[in-house]
Amino acid sequence: MLIGFGVPVSGSWATPGNVIRVARRAEALGYHALWTFQRLLSPVDAAWGEMYRSVLDPVVSLAFLAGVTERVRLGTAVVNLPFVSPVVLAKQFATLDIVSNGRLDVGLGLAWADEEFAATGTPTARRGRRAEEYLDVLKTLWTRQVVEHAGEFYRVPPMRAEPKPVQRPHPPILLGGSAPPALRRAGRIADGWISGSAADLNPIRDGVRVVRAAAEEVGRDPSGLRFVCRGAVQVRPAGGAPRRPLAGTPDQIRADFADLAALGVTELFIDLNFDPRIGSPDADPTESMRRAEEALESFAPASRR
Repeated sequence: MLIGFGVPVSGSWATPGNVIRVARRAEALGYHALWTFQRLLSPVDAAWGEMYRSVLDPVVSLAFLAGVTERVRLGTAVVNLPFVSPVVLAKQFATLDIVSNGRLDVGLGLAWADEEFAATGTPTARRGRRAEEYLDVLKTLWTRQVVEHAGEFYRVPPMRAEPKPVQRPHPPILLGGSAPPALRRAGRIADGWISGSAADLNPIRDGVRVVRAAAEEVGRDPSGLRFVCRGAVQVRPAGGAPRRPLAGTPDQIRADFADLAALGVTELFIDLNFDPRIGSPDADPTESMRRAEEALESFAPASRR
């Protein structure tokens, strides 16, 4: 199982200097990928959680990282596709793949916050069907010399869309979502699936099973799919309250990594942004970085630890 790391995008530790520091250290330690996530707004009462109160843009953050790293892959987990035109997003991601020299992983989701749908003027109806057409448009823009699309939701007149991404036929597309239709969609038309931030391992087990079955139903080889887990890691002392998965001492958390690999997860990234002691605007950024640097060392791929 490949191990990645979530860069500082949420809360007080999400500064340019810390983003560079974490990214370069992760690359030096042999981590496979760096990941970001998207949140456009947050409720006044902070009901969605500390990690969503203040979040950097994921695509801009990865473009910044492309210039200060050389090897490590760069991924979004996830960008919500309903909020922007596929033509705009295709251009942004193609550019990001170029400036990173082909290191981009495109993680996309359908979104869940009604307030963000309202604020972006986006309808919530028929999100699944809209997403499938959206992916068709992305792939067309990235692979064809003359682009043309006339569908139910999107229209692109005969035009050229240049330059193309570095990766061929296009950057890997990974879909998020936990509902059965979203899982089946990932198996049918995407390169893999990205799990959510829940610590319960049962949805991951079930998700992998549904995605693989959907791939087989349409004649795809499920062994070629990627299964990416956001590891909402919380390093804590031993003892105390009953432990949840991915929380506890580094040794306990590494044992959870082995359990995830056994469930079929092919990639996991450690996301400290989802630890309220780190990813909050009220957290001490110096202490957050101290915790992050300890985690980077503790969970580095075995060959570098």
